[in-house]
Amino acid sequence: MSENVHTRALQLVAKGRVEGLAQLESEWLAAHLQECEFCNEHARQTDRALRSLRTAAIPLPADLAGRTQFRVRLRAMELRERQPQRRMLWLACAASWIFGIASAPYVWRVFEWFGHVTGAPKLILEISFGLWWTIPALFAVLVLLLEGAGQAEEPEWMKPGR
Repeated sequence: MSENVHTRALQLVAKGRVEGLAQLESEWLAAHLQECEFCNEHARQTDRALRSLRTAAIPLPADLAGRTQFRVRLRAMELRERQPQRRMLWLACAASWIFGIASAPYVWRVFEWFGHVTGAPKLILEISFGLWWTIPALFAVLVLLLEGAGQAEEPEWMKPGR
């Protein structure tokens, strides 16, 4: 039983330094540390070790900040260069919509004429007219999917050994 009490006290010492303790645990630990010299010495050594770690000087290269900023800027430029340029895709979509709106009455007349010549039902003509409008959107989706598949592989900077 005594070993369990010491084990609990040592665990609470560590927990108190990292997470903090509840009021009840803190009171129990304080009472135990007053009675037990072994656990009290362990708590003092833990405090000394933590103080020495906090005050230890870690030598850093003088140009570390400058080199880090340089690498961050270099990586940002690299990402910008790799970023897909979709300006042409947006221009093509805009031109497609403008042309589609302007030519809609003429395209409908062509479908209507085709329906009169072939005797196709009006529902088929309307579905065909709707599909005519989806061709640019399907093309844009295809381009984006192919572009996304090309970028799905792991970037060079994430590969090990770099």
